[in-house]
Amino acid sequence: MTFPAPYDLWFPDAAFDGSYGFTLDTLRAVAPVPPTPGFADRWRGWRESARSTDAVPRVLSSSDRGGRRVSLIELSGVDGVRLRAWYVEPLAEAPRVGVVHSHGYGGRERVDLSRVPRDAAAIFPVARGLGALNVDVGAPEEREAHVLTGLSDPEVYVIGLCARDLWLAGDALRELAGDLPLYFVGESFGGGLGALAVPWDDRYVGATLVVPTFGQYDERLAAPCLGSGEHQRRHVKRHPEAREQLRPFDASTSALFFRIPVRVEAALWDQYVPPPGQFSIANAVPADLLELEVLPAGHAEYPGLGRVIIDARRAGREHLERSLTLASEPRG
Repeated sequence: MTFPAPYDLWFPDAAFDGSYGFTLDTLRAVAPVPPTPGFADRWRGWRESARSTDAVPRVLSSSDRGGRRVSLIELSGVDGVRLRAWYVEPLAEAPRVGVVHSHGYGGRERVDLSRVPRDAAAIFPVARGLGALNVDVGAPEEREAHVLTGLSDPEVYVIGLCARDLWLAGDALRELAGDLPLYFVGESFGGGLGALAVPWDDRYVGATLVVPTFGQYDERLAAPCLGSGEHQRRHVKRHPEAREQLRPFDASTSALFFRIPVRVEAALWDQYVPPPGQFSIANAVPADLLELEVLPAGHAEYPGLGRVIIDARRAGREHLERSLTLASEPRG
C-alpha cells in the first residue's frame, strides 16, 4: 500500500492510511454536525443540575516537588461517585489561574506540568473507570466496555458522565485554590471531553484541545481506526439505532457553542483518532476564536516529534496567557 509523502517513509509498515485520503484543504472543509432540537437545552440542563452536586474535595496525601505542592485528592463525580485526582499548587505565590487538565483514553499515571504555568493551580482529574487512580470506579476500565457503557440512556452514558465530571473537577479546583478563572487542557479522549463540557461552563477563559476525539460521528463511524471509535463503529454496525444515541455526544456539535478562545492541535495523519473528526471540532469553533495548529501526525512516533511537542506546548502556554488577558479586558 502506498501512502502520501512523508507518511510513506515515516510509516511504511502501517496497515492502513492514517490520512484516510484527506488533505489539509479537505479536512478544513469537514463540517461539524448541526445540533438536533434540544441539544443545547440538554447540556445546559446537565450543567445546571451539576451545580447542586458538591465536589467535596478531600486531600489524601501531599508532597512538595520543584516549588509546587502535589496532592492526591478525592472528589465527587456528577452522580456522587467518589473519584481520585491530583491537585497541584505553587508554593511561592498565590495562583492566578486554574488549569483543568484532562488525559487520553489510557488514563493518567502522573501529573504533566508541561502546559501548566508555574503560578497556576491545576487539577488533573482521572476519568471514571480509568487508570491509574479510578480503575473500575464508576465505569469499567476495558476500552470497549467503557466507551459503550450506558449508551442507550443519555443520562448515564459514560462519555457524557466523564464530560460532566469535568465541571466538578473545576468546582474542586476552585474550592481548594480560590475563585480563579479556569483554562482547559485536554488531549485525545480528554480533548473530546473538553469540547463537550467546556462550552457550557462560563468559568473558562480559554481551552487547548489536542488531537480531540468524539467529533463528527458521521465521519467517525465511517472510518476504521485503532482507537475507541472502532468499538463505537462496530457497535453501530450491529445496532444501527445507536447512531441516534450518539448524537448528544458529538464534540463537533458542542464546539459550535464555544464563546472563548480555543486552540486546537489537529493531526493530518492519525490511525487512532481519524483526522476528519479532529478537524470537525476545529471547524466548529467560531473563526474569530480559533487558533489552529496543524500537526504532521497524532498518536504516533515520527521524525521531528520532539520539536513539534516542545513548540506546541510553548504555544499552548502562550494561548493561555492571551486568553487570560482577553478575559480581563473591559467589554464595550
